[in-house]
Amino acid sequence: MNGFIQAAAAAALCASLAAQAPPILERTLPNGFQVLLVERHDEPSISCGWVVRAGSANERPGITGVAHLFEHMMFKGTRTIGTRDAVRDGELNRKQDEVMKTVREEQALLCERLRRGEIQDLRDPAARTPRLQAALAELDALVKAQRALIVKDELPKVYGQAGATGLNANTTTDRTFFHIDVPANKLELWAWLESDRLLDPVFREFYSERDVVLEERRMRVEATPTGRAMETFQAMQWQASPYSWPVIGWPSDISSLTRDQADAFFATYYAPGNITLILVGDFKAEEAMATLTRYFGRVPANPVPPPPVTVLEPPQGGEQRLTADVEATPFVLIAQKAVPSVHRDAAALDILAAILNGDSGRLKRALVQGRGAAIEAGCGFEGQKYGGTFRLYAAPVPGKGPEELEALLLDEIRAVQDQGVTDHELQKVKNQIAAYTYRRMERNGDLRDQLAEAVSAGTWRDFLAEPERLQAVTREDVQRVARTYFAREGRNTLVVRRKETK
Repeated sequence: MNGFIQAAAAAALCASLAAQAPPILERTLPNGFQVLLVERHDEPSISCGWVVRAGSANERPGITGVAHLFEHMMFKGTRTIGTRDAVRDGELNRKQDEVMKTVREEQALLCERLRRGEIQDLRDPAARTPRLQAALAELDALVKAQRALIVKDELPKVYGQAGATGLNANTTTDRTFFHIDVPANKLELWAWLESDRLLDPVFREFYSERDVVLEERRMRVEATPTGRAMETFQAMQWQASPYSWPVIGWPSDISSLTRDQADAFFATYYAPGNITLILVGDFKAEEAMATLTRYFGRVPANPVPPPPVTVLEPPQGGEQRLTADVEATPFVLIAQKAVPSVHRDAAALDILAAILNGDSGRLKRALVQGRGAAIEAGCGFEGQKYGGTFRLYAAPVPGKGPEELEALLLDEIRAVQDQGVTDHELQKVKNQIAAYTYRRMERNGDLRDQLAEAVSAGTWRDFLAEPERLQAVTREDVQRVARTYFAREGRNTLVVRRKETK
């Protein structure tokens, strides 16, 4: 395809994608809630969600994991939902807080003993003082008394009886997202239940839920072969950025979080001015706005905006390496610091990743099909709100070490730096992106989720502009970002070797 035809094809794609862009209506409630509405009347349902612009990046050392813990706590109910006796329930919460003051005092003593080498593990029951043991027993009794009042899983039951599906939430470095699909005639139910979670939440089972999160962490990180290595690698890669700690948090922070700290985090970040409500589906915008105003308008505004994340990641002082011996398939992972998702170079990095990745991408053709040195190879660019990472990955065939693949991966980057990419490669990727863009706009839930990601890192207009930005990327852009973001001094390499068994 010659340059003229290729440019015409790209222009046609941009025009087609622009025509497919959904009409997004933006409104703001008097108390500060941003509202995004997309009317679609193809099926009688609405994909609903609300995104809090706060994730693990909004934490600090000492309270890491609190954003993820809140994902759990927001399902514990309110004074209306989740309890048989709201007054008694509140009393038990207060008593638990009082007992926890004693627990924290005794744990502080244990920390001092650990610092002096007098004990080896804070979690060892044998290290507990009698006062701590008694306080923990009292706390356990209070938790059991509260559980007798709890209506288990009442929120999902109410939604399920109304025909709603997909109730869930998830937390990332930059946001926490709550979502569900409801029948078109149940929008008012959603508005009441979700606004009630923000207006009058009750963080019952708070201290026992910390243990649930610790168990989740154990299963996801500590019990997996490469979990600790990946966590260490992330902490090594980021120096000043809050991306250095895991979204789930450090164990010592999770186990010491207090309800007061949780209340402060909620008041700061779960405020109307920091939340976007998103509806995609079968509704009339003005009627929906009246419903949202009636219910979400009850939530008081916080006149103090959340503190901004001001730390800037400094230039890396040199290449960093981590070698881990684990009981897993060996692999090598190369991570280069890159740019936030809204940066002007993000689109070119996405294109570069698409050219290198996939079954027909350069990495698999060269390392797997060509040299037969790897059983798999791939890459990806992840742009976040305050930074980004471009990662290259390969796992060796039996008999080869992961270190041997490192040079081969970097050879493919050098080839792009020196020779660029072809017109065919670029157009193929742009066509794939166009097809993917159509698909992610087809389903209401997918569109809702994409809008949530966009507003957590920038604005919903970034979502609409993304296809055109990707289609505008040139061969020169791809070569330039390969040269710009793959300097050796910004490189972080993880080599995972198979642990020898005795």
